[in-house]
Amino acid sequence: MTFGFLSPLYTAVSWIIVQFHALYSNVFDPDGGWAWGLAIASMVVVIRICLIPLFVKQIKATRAMQAIQPKMKAIQERYKNDRQRQSEEMMKLYKDAGTNPFSSCLPIIVQAPFFTALYGVLSKVAKGQDIGVIHGSLLVSAGKAHIFGAPLSATFLGSPETSVKIVTAVMIVMMSLSQFVTQRQLMTKNVDLTVKTPFMQQQKMLMYVFPVMFAVMGINFPVGVLVYWLTTNVWSMGQQLVVIRNNPTPGSKAFEERQARLKKAGRLRPDGSEIKGALWGMLPPSKAAIAEAASAAAVVEESVRASRQQPRRQTKAQRQHGGAAQATEPSEDTRVEQPAEDAVPADSGAKATAAKPAAAKPGGTKQGTRQQPKRGGQRPKKKS
Repeated sequence: MTFGFLSPLYTAVSWIIVQFHALYSNVFDPDGGWAWGLAIASMVVVIRICLIPLFVKQIKATRAMQAIQPKMKAIQERYKNDRQRQSEEMMKLYKDAGTNPFSSCLPIIVQAPFFTALYGVLSKVAKGQDIGVIHGSLLVSAGKAHIFGAPLSATFLGSPETSVKIVTAVMIVMMSLSQFVTQRQLMTKNVDLTVKTPFMQQQKMLMYVFPVMFAVMGINFPVGVLVYWLTTNVWSMGQQLVVIRNNPTPGSKAFEERQARLKKAGRLRPDGSEIKGALWGMLPPSKAAIAEAASAAAVVEESVRASRQQPRRQTKAQRQHGGAAQATEPSEDTRVEQPAEDAVPADSGAKATAAKPAAAKPGGTKQGTRQQPKRGGQRPKKKS
């Protein structure tokens, strides 16, 4: 099936395939499945390399959506009876966060025209009709190409041969399995587990829906299209694995594993940031930077250890021995206040007697007891 408005895209897709086919024909049989199959896979790689900026934008949009989920839930609860106000607040929240629900779907949306064009090219090849730059001898060669005994244009339902059904069934299973693994590693390792939102439940549901959907649609896909989707799924799985390992979502399991690796390698600063090397972190950092970070980490650790250190408990003998040395200058905690002399009323007529010093025990005076000097004589009586 072809669409007239996609004619330029048909030409572009067929041209890329033909160029890679000419390259692989130097190694493999030009009429064989390896030359044409690798040409299709190489076209996928070219498309995915061009989509890397969109993939980065998708990652950022997904993280932003996860971060604003609690605010979205609060807006829904606050304006549950006013749909218009709820929509306005949601749009304002998306604008402030710099994201929207459709940003995470950009790579799939952009790939859709290429997928449609490839499907149309292979359908025309199966019917022996010219499409784009594939015509003449190239059309005949593409019609002869087989991958493990299955023609590029054969489908699971459209071919009566058992060998074709086995090949297509295996490719459908691998395509669906790779889709499931890709989504699962995103949910189990690159999601902030401290935030429980409906968005996470939605992503978990899609983890099972997408593979089943691809498996159902795959029975009508030509072998060449199955090669396309299998290649793009494997690419997505590897690309996402690299992103999760080197730039995980904060708070996720992958983030904790990355911090542990950086700390073990001495590339983690005391504030938790990474010591990056030259060329945007592609090269390892210098030894001086690692040594500086290690020194700073040691200082921080020493200060934390000193603040947490508690004084040792002393035995009774140590306290008695220490009390003799501190008898003349006791601590504020154990000092016993003595009544002041001028606290005695002047008209009471009572005689102020001198305080008797505490008797010293063998081995020193008890800690915390203050010795008072002896005072000679009595205080003279006040004349009436």
